Amino acid sequence: MSLSRARERDDHQVTIVLASNNRGKVEELARLLPDWVRVLTAAEAGVQLPEETGTTFAENALLKARAAAAQSGHIALADDSGLEVDALGGEPGVRSARYAGEPTDDAANNALLLERLHGVPAERRSARFRSAVAVVLPDGREHVAEGTIEGTILEEPRGSGGFGYDPLFLPAGSTRTMAELTVDEKNELSHRGRAFRAAATWLLPILEGQRHAAS
Repeated sequence: MSLSRARERDDHQVTIVLASNNRGKVEELARLLPDWVRVLTAAEAGVQLPEETGTTFAENALLKARAAAAQSGHIALADDSGLEVDALGGEPGVRSARYAGEPTDDAANNALLLERLHGVPAERRSARFRSAVAVVLPDGREHVAEGTIEGTILEEPRGSGGFGYDPLFLPAGSTRTMAELTVDEKNELSHRGRAFRAAATWLLPILEGQRHAAS
C-alpha cells in the first residue's frame, strides 16, 4: 500500500502545512513523521506565502510559518536556509538564493561567490550551511529549531547532485562535496535535515495529543 493510500484510510489523520511548494522538502519532512500525519504544501493548503523580509533565517522561517498557520488553521512549519562564508563576513546569508540578483540563479550565485573569494587561500575559506525551521501552532505557540553543517568553499564546483551552493561546499571531514553525496547521505548530514529532525522531535508529542483527542 502506498503512503498516500495508507494516510487516506486513517480515520484519525492529523494535517500540517509546510510553508513551501518544494516537494522535496515535503517528502523530507514526511519521512520524519508517522504515516498518520498528512503534510500539505502551501499551494495545497491555499496559503499565500509572505515576502521574506527578515534579517535572520529564524525571522524568515517564522514569517512563513505564521502566515501558513493563520491562513490554514493548521499547525505550520517553515524553513529558511543559506550559506555563511567567514571570509565574506557571513555573506551571502539570508540573501543566499538571490545573491546575484533576481531572478534567482544557482550558477550565477556560485560564480559570484567564487569571484568574491578569488585569491582567498584554502585555510580562510571556512563556511557553514545554516537552517532554521519554525513551527507555529494555531493557538500561538511557536518553536524554532536550527541545524548547521561546517565546511569549506572549494575553488571550483564538483558534483552534479543537489542544488544551490552544494557543488562548492565540502563538508568538514568529507572528501565529497554536498553535490557528490547521495540524496539519503545529504539528508542525514545536511543543515536542513538536522533542523527538521529537531523540529519533528518537539512537534511529535503535540501531534499525538491531537490525534488522541480526535479518536
